[in-house]
Amino acid sequence: MNLNLNVEENLKMLVKERQSESGHWYDRSGNPAYTTIGKNGKERGTTLRDARTLNLCPSVTTILGVAARPGLDQWKQQQVLLSALTLPKENGETEESWLERVMLDSKQTGRLAAERGTAIHATIQAFFEGHLIPEAIPMCRPVEEALNAYFGPQLWLPEHSFAHELGFGGKCDLYVKANHVFTGIVVDIKTKEGDLSKVDIFPEHGMQLAAYRMGFNMPQARCANLFVSSTHVGQVKLIEHDLADLDRYWLMFTKLLEFWQLKNNHK
Repeated sequence: MNLNLNVEENLKMLVKERQSESGHWYDRSGNPAYTTIGKNGKERGTTLRDARTLNLCPSVTTILGVAARPGLDQWKQQQVLLSALTLPKENGETEESWLERVMLDSKQTGRLAAERGTAIHATIQAFFEGHLIPEAIPMCRPVEEALNAYFGPQLWLPEHSFAHELGFGGKCDLYVKANHVFTGIVVDIKTKEGDLSKVDIFPEHGMQLAAYRMGFNMPQARCANLFVSSTHVGQVKLIEHDLADLDRYWLMFTKLLEFWQLKNNHK
């Protein structure tokens, strides 16, 4: 990042970088490979065909995408129903055209939520990299305070990437390196709308963190999700995963990885 730019420009760059991560590919050294240069000499998103040619690793989130997520599926169905209720069929409009309009409208909610989540993640990343944005302090300080209260003062490293020998890669929101007397810590940040009092962790959260700690070669690292409300500024909730569960989640993830590799003929 060019530190000669002002803080606001740096944040815009971080948001753009995070948005480009939708390709979710990493080279064997753990470097992000979200884009590649096409035959026309222009940069474009990396595809599975590119990954096969360049021997790239899919991301942890890509692997987790092959598993069913009933909660997310139900939320998407609810958005479709809400859009259908608020977008009546117009005079002379075909059913096909109306359904297409309803589906586009329902997806807009998800896109806006994803954009808010991306901006929050980028802001927190900038904060832990030392780029203080006055307007972001009310959101970022509670994150820092929650981490310090739970784990004690640590040297948190934001947005470090890796590649594992089994053929997957990833980038972690925050982690603390392990050493000869310390097992390390891995934290993944999740953004949620509304009050966080009833928010909880799910197996996919545990599988993601279990894969991250193995990717960083910290098999005994403590793992936690830190939830940040996108609507209640300053509200955060940290939940640590049980170490025994993480061992089981790692086995679950390896099965999904094997399935993805066989399905996509890429190992």
